Amino acid sequence: MYAFLTTISTWAIPAIIVFIPLYAYMRRVPVYESFVEGAKDGFQTSINIIPTLVGMMVAISVFRASGAMDWLVGLMRPLLDWFGIPSEVMPLAFLRPITGAGSLAFTTDLIKTYGPDSLIGRIASTIQGSTDTTLYVLTVYFGAIGIRKGRYALKVGLFSDIVGFVAAIIICMLIFV
Repeated sequence: MYAFLTTISTWAIPAIIVFIPLYAYMRRVPVYESFVEGAKDGFQTSINIIPTLVGMMVAISVFRASGAMDWLVGLMRPLLDWFGIPSEVMPLAFLRPITGAGSLAFTTDLIKTYGPDSLIGRIASTIQGSTDTTLYVLTVYFGAIGIRKGRYALKVGLFSDIVGFVAAIIICMLIFV
């Protein structure tokens, strides 16, 4: 079964890359022209979201440089210690909804410091895989199509991040402790 799944996963993307243009050609769709038109639209979308991304990056930098993250972690440390949750993973709860690259760098540092088989490394890895960069997604996607009122999407996204964070900790504590 493993060999079968490995073969499928090895050939799936090349097959899709060949199939889609071939199918479009058979349907008499101008493949190259459609690709170029899509690339133009993608380039314009990229230009439109640059101001939003710059604003988000500045806000992240100010949040980290101001010491606000360290203050929040210090504030929560007694509660985390009472539940037996390593406080080292708490900054990941703040970083992950904001930035994928920043949270991945933080997770990498935790794994380098504590090891991949440590409880901290396992919790950080599970959080990294079970939550999303909610603010980044809302900024980029909503900014790209001009949505200005995303408060319900923000609430649901942040709530799902909290649920993913808590579930990752609970599952790792149940399995690995």
